[in-house]
Amino acid sequence: MSKQKLTPDVIVRIEKSGNRYNAWDTDGVKRTSEITSGCRKNAHTGGYLLGRFPSPTSKSGFSWRKVSETLMSDMASTPNGNINVTVDDNSSVEVPTEHAEVLNFIHSSYSLKPKALMMSELKWKYLVRSGVRGKNIMMTGPAGCGKTMAAKALVNSLDRADFYFNLGATQDPRATLIGNTHFDQGKGTYFAKSLFVEAIQTPNAVILLDELSRAHPDAWNILMTVLDYGQRYLRLDEADGSDTIKVADGVTFVATANIGNEYTSTRVMDKALMDRFTIVEMDVLSEEDENSLLNYMFPGVDSLVLSNVAKIATLTRTESNSDTARITSGISTRTTVELCGLLYDGFSLEEASEVSIYPQYDSTGGVDSERTFVKQIVQKFCDDGSSDDLFNEEEMAEAVGDDS
Repeated sequence: MSKQKLTPDVIVRIEKSGNRYNAWDTDGVKRTSEITSGCRKNAHTGGYLLGRFPSPTSKSGFSWRKVSETLMSDMASTPNGNINVTVDDNSSVEVPTEHAEVLNFIHSSYSLKPKALMMSELKWKYLVRSGVRGKNIMMTGPAGCGKTMAAKALVNSLDRADFYFNLGATQDPRATLIGNTHFDQGKGTYFAKSLFVEAIQTPNAVILLDELSRAHPDAWNILMTVLDYGQRYLRLDEADGSDTIKVADGVTFVATANIGNEYTSTRVMDKALMDRFTIVEMDVLSEEDENSLLNYMFPGVDSLVLSNVAKIATLTRTESNSDTARITSGISTRTTVELCGLLYDGFSLEEASEVSIYPQYDSTGGVDSERTFVKQIVQKFCDDGSSDDLFNEEEMAEAVGDDS
């Protein structure tokens, strides 16, 4: 029996915008968020198209793979095999300039928010408004709440050239933001500008400054004039002639930051630096929103188990914020997503918690430790054959440590 040849239901072409590789299908619909960055980069480098093929073993039900020339020829020879992948070269969304049009764009933008991003309509519109108006935006909130995801979602919604810089991982701020002096036997000593210099000269670019609160103070000092609306320039001190680079029109800077005493590797943010940003604070998800997100991301996992994960996360967050807290922090959404990934791969709730939750809590103190307390909460929701009465108010209160 001959093997059935699979054909893609969607074909995309990859275009480079800034340092991002965007995917566009034959109808001009952007598919960037559906395809991994490595897959997109390889397709662009190799000059080939990508197709969305059915894949029963994949969580999403499909996978993106290279479309071979043979398959392209076979599809083109069929009656409905139209594979015209011509896409309008203008890949930027035209942001309106008239006030009435801007208002309409901002207040109808909630439909652009990806489903996996749990963010209130008001804050999403505020985020989009800041981007449209060219404001510097700082996303704040606890670890694992979706700050970077929200920033990237804004980039996709405005569909502009974008550049990503993780300042928390930068060992040499001057090299990252300005450039480096090199020596070559043929050219002698010369100055090479950084990618950041290219980024700020790109009109209407969106520049993501991730982990700004972990950056070296030298990075903050360099950014002061760049972020100031009254200055907007970068001085290349190490270049011949000390060139001054003006920030191009429409450039938006989006930063993410963890602010709080529990983030011991962060630095206290300079007030002058923070004043150069519009602050958008990400909320910790409610139990309902957490449950909705997990069910959306993991439709193949038992919804009751996903509901229990959301309950566990909510209980730890509530406990960590109480006046008599027995744990210092709640379980983040990033952790619940990782845990549900383990559930999807066949691990039990107890096993998944053993590797994704418990290591985050200190075991010092034995039965009175944070880890023991969290284990007690998790074990209340493990399948032990008991009835639904397990989740009554009295036992919930006991689970979060109400000492009477």
